[in-house]
Amino acid sequence: MRTADLRSAFLDFFGERNHRVVASSSLVPVNDPTMLFTNAGMVQFKDALLGREARDYSRAASCQRCVRAGGKHNDLENVGYTARHHTLFEMLGNFSFGDYFKEETISWAWQFVTEVLMLPRDQLWITVHPTDEEARAIWIGKIGLDESRVIDLEDNFWTMGETGPCGPDSEIFYDQGPEFVGGPPGSADEDGDRFLEFWNLVFPQFDRAADGSLSPLATPGVDTGLGLERAAALTQGVGSNYEIDLFHDVIQRAGEFAALTDKESVVRDPSIRVISDHIRSAAFLIADGVIPGNEDRNYVLRRIIRRALRHGNKLQIREPFFHLLVEPLVNSMGEAYPVLSEEKAHIEASLLAEEERFATTLGQGMAILESAIDELKEPKIPGDVVFKL
Repeated sequence: MRTADLRSAFLDFFGERNHRVVASSSLVPVNDPTMLFTNAGMVQFKDALLGREARDYSRAASCQRCVRAGGKHNDLENVGYTARHHTLFEMLGNFSFGDYFKEETISWAWQFVTEVLMLPRDQLWITVHPTDEEARAIWIGKIGLDESRVIDLEDNFWTMGETGPCGPDSEIFYDQGPEFVGGPPGSADEDGDRFLEFWNLVFPQFDRAADGSLSPLATPGVDTGLGLERAAALTQGVGSNYEIDLFHDVIQRAGEFAALTDKESVVRDPSIRVISDHIRSAAFLIADGVIPGNEDRNYVLRRIIRRALRHGNKLQIREPFFHLLVEPLVNSMGEAYPVLSEEKAHIEASLLAEEERFATTLGQGMAILESAIDELKEPKIPGDVVFKL
């Protein structure tokens, strides 16, 4: 299934079940100074989930662009070296604001996974919180899963903070088979790639007091998050997110800039992965009004861009190239996110300016380093030179 079709299928599925399909919000959170970036689908619905805001709908579905590259959730340094980590990813989600609860959520998730995504049910595993007997009973009694594939995990409990709304969650895993390393969730080998978690069903149903006690919320909610890239990798039968169709054009163009010709090695090259991931987050952040700078989210954007440029340098790419990846990105994602097409020229200009600025900085640094090396009297670079670099 093409990624674009999967995205549409999810929104159509929940739209048919009376959910309001809500467009992705900006990567810059509105009226929330505690967050650098929108990092989950629930961010734009937080006040509705907390009962602070009344909306004219009690069910919603969305495909939210998310960035995890700073603050509490920071995947930046992992990107390029794993099959799943990204600075930008898309999160599909369905939400209930005091409407339906666990039985509908679990039943619909199972129906979507097995009937729309067509994933074999005997390769699906579930985790629940040990105290969540209700969810466990639904998975076993209504869905019909064997008890051995419904696993208790203490980590399956969501909290917004030290106090406030919280509740158990239930995760859906896919067993990719013995050709992948790893064991079931909760086992000593759970960190391997064999069992892939791709959908988390969160049930905020308690209010935690300062003393740690829990009391039931007046209106329990539902907040789910399905990783689009992970689901696409499963339906397309590929071993990493970077092999899905959504990355194809960008990776191909990046490989051409690096003069890499072997397709299989290109998609597995860590530097190519870094570049193809970072162009996504950089482009979307600029489209949403962030500019490269030295503070807060502006600094994170600059770090993302310069990390990509360093990996380009590692691949012996000597000319400005990063801004040229905006075009294939727009070709693959512009239909789903028109803001990319609308801001294309601005994104390209911003990236080119940052590339030129980085090239100047790099050139100055190399000149300082070479001069210091020429003057060395012992095999140790002085601290003041290191500080300048």
